[in-house]
Amino acid sequence: MILGFFLIQKPQAKVPIKSNPIKKEVQKNKVSWQKDPSKLNQKIPCFCTCFPYFYISKQLNFPPLFEFRRFSKFFRIISNCIMGFEERVMEHDDVKQAKQSLAISLHAFSDLSCVSPVVFLFLLKESYIYGKSKATTKFRALQQQVNLALENAPQPGPAVFIVRCLYVLPVFESHADGFSHLIVSALRKFLKANTNSPDLLEAQDLAAQLFFDVVQGFVIHDERILLKLIEAVDLKLVNVDKALRSSDAKNLTCDKAETFMEKYIHQHIESQSYMTAVSLLEQFNIRHSGESLLFKMIENKDFRAAEKWASYMGKSMLCVLVQEYVKLNMLKAAYGIIKRNNFQEDFPDVYHKCKESSLKTLAEKGCWDVAEERAKNDRQLLEYLVYLAMEAGYSEKVDELCERYSLEGFVKAKEPEVHPLESRYLHLHELFIDDIVWVDEADSLQKATSYIEGCKVVGVDCEWKPNYVKGSKGNKVSIIQIASEKVAFIFDLIKLYDDVPEILNNCFIRILQSPRILKLGYNFQCDMHQLGHSYQKLDCFKRYEMLLDIQKVFNEPCGGLSGLVKKILGAGLNKTRRNSNWELRPLSQQQLEYAALDAVVLVHLFHHIGNQSQAVDVQEKNVKMEWKSHIVSASTKSNESLLKALTGMPIVDQSQAVRLHKLVTRRCRGRKTLGLRGNLKSRLGNLNPPRVVTPQFYISPFL
Repeated sequence: MILGFFLIQKPQAKVPIKSNPIKKEVQKNKVSWQKDPSKLNQKIPCFCTCFPYFYISKQLNFPPLFEFRRFSKFFRIISNCIMGFEERVMEHDDVKQAKQSLAISLHAFSDLSCVSPVVFLFLLKESYIYGKSKATTKFRALQQQVNLALENAPQPGPAVFIVRCLYVLPVFESHADGFSHLIVSALRKFLKANTNSPDLLEAQDLAAQLFFDVVQGFVIHDERILLKLIEAVDLKLVNVDKALRSSDAKNLTCDKAETFMEKYIHQHIESQSYMTAVSLLEQFNIRHSGESLLFKMIENKDFRAAEKWASYMGKSMLCVLVQEYVKLNMLKAAYGIIKRNNFQEDFPDVYHKCKESSLKTLAEKGCWDVAEERAKNDRQLLEYLVYLAMEAGYSEKVDELCERYSLEGFVKAKEPEVHPLESRYLHLHELFIDDIVWVDEADSLQKATSYIEGCKVVGVDCEWKPNYVKGSKGNKVSIIQIASEKVAFIFDLIKLYDDVPEILNNCFIRILQSPRILKLGYNFQCDMHQLGHSYQKLDCFKRYEMLLDIQKVFNEPCGGLSGLVKKILGAGLNKTRRNSNWELRPLSQQQLEYAALDAVVLVHLFHHIGNQSQAVDVQEKNVKMEWKSHIVSASTKSNESLLKALTGMPIVDQSQAVRLHKLVTRRCRGRKTLGLRGNLKSRLGNLNPPRVVTPQFYISPFL
């Protein structure tokens, strides 16, 4: 009630300084504090136990977590901290004398031994309200502080302190739910690290009492918060029984804790809150519901709760669930249970049926190598994969699988009879390429780099193993292929990075960051992002110069590279190898040819643009004339660091000024770079650059 009185006081013009006990303490001990500053924290009372301090803050009309002014004639508060208060007391009678600052730590959650739950929660609320960041950012900051605060001796202990906070929280209305989740999560984290907390037994009894108070409607809390608390303190039936027999719970009709909990859980089942019901059944070790509850959950399609309940009940219930999944044709869910619990021998037919379904899905996506890897230890699955390849008319894969695994009795797949123009794919020999060079050691890397540096135009592409496991870490880029018109180099990035990372870094800096080599790619900015993510310690993939994205030049809305090649060169690309396992060593000949073709064909597309003496239509004419404006260079540096580098660069001529102006306008935005931006633009002068600028040094190699 006292705290409520202070919070509703209307700000007045004058501050009742005389009633302030902190001021009296300061005046009384002023001289001794100057001689021995260490006595400050011993003498000044904590503001949490000194409510007039709140009164003064409200009378001054200042937010309590921010700066206060003019504490008295001789002292001034000049600083604060985000999660509490920190005063700096200065004597300033004589301005000419050096000012001596003494710190008074009023509260920073550094000592909770004298802090009540209501004050603790009030500080959380004030910190949240007056923070200027987004709600999520503020919540995370508070969460970190609460995690730390529980280590600072809250009385009578962290667990009991949090339960008492939960009793108070409903008073905070709109903030109650959010702060409840926050402090219970902090308690759960604390108890995981401190399993032998001395106050845990008392906290369990108090949590049981809170549980009854919520059930009876005396305290308002969301049931999810209640469940989190029950799990955090590991509440047992014995604690419920104690609370049930207490004087505050005499109006309850149940004699036994288990009977009471069963009735309470039954209410959740009737309201179809199955996950909450299962969690409570598991927490209190109640097993009476059996299969009837499982069928209810399946009937209402709450499969997550059904799996949780079946896992708790044991193997027999899990087997029932697998059978129900098979009846509902939910093979993927059934396969997951069988695999996680090693039920392959119990359900051999279901297991193989699920595996076959998985292989069929991979085959439909073109992931034949991934499907083969999953089936290679099972002859029955390998034979099924061969049938899938025959069904798809993929004769090459049929022969490959039969030869590799000595499978007999399969007739070679018959190629589907379609129009020749529709079925023909572009082959590598049609582009008259001389050689495909595999690069996986330092000497061949140096030779390949020297050869590429002598080229004016190269095509670039890269490949990595596809990942179809949800939530798992993405795979590294496995190979990068760089090709001229006659030679394709395929670099084994995984091996080179492990063996010679410095040489790899230097060589690719010479290639990717060279302004003399035009690099052709198809949506290659995405590949560069993947390269930078895969090899974060290398600098070579953080920048690139002179990149021409063929996709942007032609601006084809659909069809991908294969569709573009078919339109320009008359035949598309066979993309069945796209989703291969690119981490296998050695790569198959088909994989090598596929990788080389993707890079070489980019060079032929580029030369097709330049060699067209007469445009077929207006669109192709525009492509021919405007491809030079699509040449780009980029860096993964932050805008601020990039701008700092640019401001120190000497501006030699008009073309360089235009380039800098264009770069600053596009990349460097926001308040952080405002001053640097103004500095650079003032050096550029009153420039009005044209809308599209093509610096001459970009295109000189191709004139």
